[in-house]
Amino acid sequence: MTDLKNIKAFVFDIDGVFTNSGILCDLDGELFRTYNVKDTFAIRMAVMQGYKVGIITGGVSASIPARFRSCGVPLDDVYLGSRAKVEELENFCNKHSLSPEDVMFIGDDLPDIGPLMECGIGLCPADAVEEVKEASDIVSEKNGGCGCVRNAVEMVMRAQGKWNFDAQAYKARF
Repeated sequence: MTDLKNIKAFVFDIDGVFTNSGILCDLDGELFRTYNVKDTFAIRMAVMQGYKVGIITGGVSASIPARFRSCGVPLDDVYLGSRAKVEELENFCNKHSLSPEDVMFIGDDLPDIGPLMECGIGLCPADAVEEVKEASDIVSEKNGGCGCVRNAVEMVMRAQGKWNFDAQAYKARF
């Protein structure tokens, strides 16, 4: 396992990580997710400190890139409809000149096992499936959608002395 001090990027699954795994669906098939604002604020903190952030999800809703664009994540770092998450992780790393060892991946279900094992540190929510818990380096004390992302990002940034809020920089960026 890589040391927290060596992490340069975060890559996340969405459902079960940023959400509590619940999805609302309207009669037209549009899916609706709820996000924990403390989790998405942590993404803004990471972006402000220069970390690369990627999203790799099997979901295909247009609301996903819209949500993360508002957090400073470039649209081309949001991989929707992924059925090959390790390949998407490699693409993200190559694009940003990173090694998988530089990345913390956060996932909760079976399709996430490959990238969890490929990256420097694999972390999962407390309510992840058992196989994912076994494949992860760290099991968060928080459930998906309930602060797991904030826990992961803050853990890394505190270890690197970068967990500090600059109100002026935040105002200028967001």
